Amino acid sequence: MTFSTIVLPVTDIEVDIDAFRAAMRELAAGVVVVTVGKDRDITGFTATSVLSLSTHPPRLLVCVDQGSASWLALHRHPHFGVNVLRDEERILANRFAGRDGLTGAARYAGARWTTMLTGTPILQNALAALDCAVEEMLPRYDHSIVIGRVLAASVRPGSFPLVYWRGDYHPSERSAGSAETP
Repeated sequence: MTFSTIVLPVTDIEVDIDAFRAAMRELAAGVVVVTVGKDRDITGFTATSVLSLSTHPPRLLVCVDQGSASWLALHRHPHFGVNVLRDEERILANRFAGRDGLTGAARYAGARWTTMLTGTPILQNALAALDCAVEEMLPRYDHSIVIGRVLAASVRPGSFPLVYWRGDYHPSERSAGSAETP
């Protein structure tokens, strides 16, 4: 099979930013807290832009704002944790989104944290947690796409995930069944 690259002509046409935002707000996504740093030099952010890149080898993508403290911390400590939040963890999601004005290590107060392999904080009660090493950072516009090599993972079923949709957090509900099995 042969693949070729298609080069499209450059145009000045782009969608209106407000229309783009409105369309993207219709995309429901699971909420994670991405933790960055080590010891007292820690920070983190709330994200919905996390996805699996590959299972062989295990890799994921996360997008981070290049103007953020987390971006700077990733350069000092090239490891990060991805913590999938439970539906009851809205307060933690807001805190790591910066909605209460807290920054850095202050965002970690009131929750229980542990570590896996890299020393990056991992939320003890996360629905799922992944401990990652930065494999590559690809700057694009005002964000960077970070490829993470997954070094360790844990799953703690028993709850539904927190979902972000239309600019707010929502509990995920299933029409039938329990939270224990998909």
